[in-house]
Amino acid sequence: MVSIDCAKTKIRAVIAGSQVPEDPRHADNTLEWLLRLAPDVGEALQLAALAHDIDRAIEAVKVRRADFDDYDTFKAAHAQHGAELLRPILAACGVARDIMNEACRLVTVHEVGGDSAADLLKDADSISYFDVNLPLYYQREGWIETKRRSLWGYRRLSMRARKIVENIEYEDDTLNCLLWEMIHDYKDEGRA
Repeated sequence: MVSIDCAKTKIRAVIAGSQVPEDPRHADNTLEWLLRLAPDVGEALQLAALAHDIDRAIEAVKVRRADFDDYDTFKAAHAQHGAELLRPILAACGVARDIMNEACRLVTVHEVGGDSAADLLKDADSISYFDVNLPLYYQREGWIETKRRSLWGYRRLSMRARKIVENIEYEDDTLNCLLWEMIHDYKDEGRA
């Protein structure tokens, strides 16, 4: 158990260095959402939830969106690199090999899911984007890009997670309008 606490502390320390202001809160919030969705998840999934965006925290080596023509390809590279960065942290803390391998696998697939654990992580990550990231993302990127990114994230949610996101309310009515419009655009896609 001490090795897991060590790993969580080291992961948080790395993420605290991110130049993206919401990254530390997003890491902890993703873990919180994971535990709300499934309170009894194992250590590997908890570590993956905390570390899933660790790639963004190390400016000198992070995967950059501008280097990719396709958003999904960028996200896959980001996830793979995050797993590569996580492995030595877990090893240095003496995390058991099976937990380390599973945590790294989950970080690698956190954007796409594919099994129950990975899908749960994907939902927790996406709900957290709407819960804590969207307001700051909007400040940096504006309406059009935030709506595009939000629609991408909403599409990948399970029905259960969509219901949670549909009930999020922001203090800023502009953000509530953006969320409402994005959800209705998604629903209109289904009729097309």
